[in-house]
Amino acid sequence: ARRAAARLPGAVVIADSRRLPFRDGGFDAVTSVWLLHLAGSADDVRAIVGECARVLRPGGVYVTTVDKGASHNVGSDIDAVLAARPPSTVHDTAAAVGAYAREQGLLPAGDARFTGHGQGRSPRRTVADLRRGWFVTLPPGGPDAERFAGRLAALPDQDRPRPDPVFTLRAFLKP
Repeated sequence: ARRAAARLPGAVVIADSRRLPFRDGGFDAVTSVWLLHLAGSADDVRAIVGECARVLRPGGVYVTTVDKGASHNVGSDIDAVLAARPPSTVHDTAAAVGAYAREQGLLPAGDARFTGHGQGRSPRRTVADLRRGWFVTLPPGGPDAERFAGRLAALPDQDRPRPDPVFTLRAFLKP
């Protein structure tokens, strides 16, 4: 927050995204980029989308990323190794977020995709991410994590990043 405050005009507010400290209808646009995938449950995502809708004025637009985790599956050899890992529960699917937006009276207003430039993973970086707990279904230091680390370490071109992920944005209009 301090770094953002130093770079941005106005005020920086730290708040719970499920209960925003702003009045109803106070914003022309609200974004939640790379947020919904971090929510602990579908109810949390529903609450976040609800709050974003609440603070939008009529005619305002809500823009959010969806399917964030799936964006990292770029069809690489790393993805082939990681495909066998235990699945995690996903709460930010486009279908779920769209349904929550509709519950709040928001209308679909468009979608876009953007490349996460420089975010393509190399096998070595993926092993480091694995060992620091980046993959929530593979606790660091556990036998499963180390088994996957060994498979990743056997891949060629350890320091060559694979393709960058492509992320999806969805926009919703408050009529």
